[in-house]
Amino acid sequence: METVHRAQWARLLALLTGIVRSLDVAEEALADAFASALESWERDGVPGQPEAWLMTVARRRATDRLRRDATLHRKLPLLVTDDLTAGPEDLVVHDALLDPESAIPDERLRLLFTCCHPALALEGRVALTLRMVGGLTTAEVARAFLVTESTMAARITRAKKKIAAAGIPYRIPAGDELPARLSGVLAVLYLIFTEGYAASSGAGPVRRSLAGEAIRLTRVIDALLPDETEPTALAALMLLQHSRRDARVDDRGRIVLLADQDRRRWHTGDITEGLALLHRATARGDVGSYLLQATIAAEHARATNPRTTDWGRIVALYTQLEDTTGSPVVRLNRAVAVAEFEGPAAGLELLNGLEDRLPRYHLLPACRADMLRRLGRLQEAVVAYDRALELAGTDADRALLTSRRAACLPDR
Repeated sequence: METVHRAQWARLLALLTGIVRSLDVAEEALADAFASALESWERDGVPGQPEAWLMTVARRRATDRLRRDATLHRKLPLLVTDDLTAGPEDLVVHDALLDPESAIPDERLRLLFTCCHPALALEGRVALTLRMVGGLTTAEVARAFLVTESTMAARITRAKKKIAAAGIPYRIPAGDELPARLSGVLAVLYLIFTEGYAASSGAGPVRRSLAGEAIRLTRVIDALLPDETEPTALAALMLLQHSRRDARVDDRGRIVLLADQDRRRWHTGDITEGLALLHRATARGDVGSYLLQATIAAEHARATNPRTTDWGRIVALYTQLEDTTGSPVVRLNRAVAVAEFEGPAAGLELLNGLEDRLPRYHLLPACRADMLRRLGRLQEAVVAYDRALELAGTDADRALLTSRRAACLPDR
């Protein structure tokens, strides 16, 4: 059942939402259908077409609710809108749409673009995407972001209400609108991945299931928009970064930095797939921010050890990425690369002026401290480590910073 749920939830929810025009009604009806399946399939066995069985039951549940609520627009404010409005008599699904081989790309993309609409708060976009498109339960989404289930439920409800209040259309953006909207969707997916790859709070630095879910969703949008470069590049970037997951933390849960990682523990299958996706994205000729980041990740993946890393090329790529994005985080990463290529003094110079742009980002003082330590300016390094410790959000980050700070003290 869990396999069917993960594989079919978004597909069936997207189709049902497209019919009933209500995220709330569709979600409730499909959840009821899965609950019924648990009981029925255990008793009678799994049907030959489980997806069709689920959709039939969900459609009946939705029909019952729509008929029960005579004044639909007053009783059900959580509607998605466009030029169509459905009632109980409209809940007819063509047999072809229930074919397990049918991808229903338009419906899944409609759902994804609706959940990631820029009118929603970013936290709402993330929560709604994981719940509606990812198929995670509210409890699972709450655990991923270290909040209570009630808090996450309220967050999801607010997002659905906003969809109705703002009149957000349930459709795929067309024409000139698509690039900007697609960029917003990819930003949400990368944020989800980043929170899994390098958690911002909590005890552990890695949440593998969250990173894995982001990769799965990115693969979906890459498959559904095969002519777009950036989804392919983002999938490549995620896979290349995620390939290092087993080497990034030691047996005691401590962070292992890239230079110290056992590269034999990197997942070669992910690297191979990531490089293939990067090759496909590069061949299209469109150079965007995710393509540049994936190319940087590929340089690390190809290096057999830290000494063979082509830091000169990485510096050049970060310079191009900074010119493209203007991001202070990119400037910070460029400074780290420059410190490896030209020395810590050159890297330290690039950090000047970033404090105002990244006032609460613990990696800025952490990187400054490391460069100062390498230059032998240990007292200044300790001050920078103290600032990084004030800002660090995870126990693993604090443990690493404490260890590095201790190495700068006179008795060491």
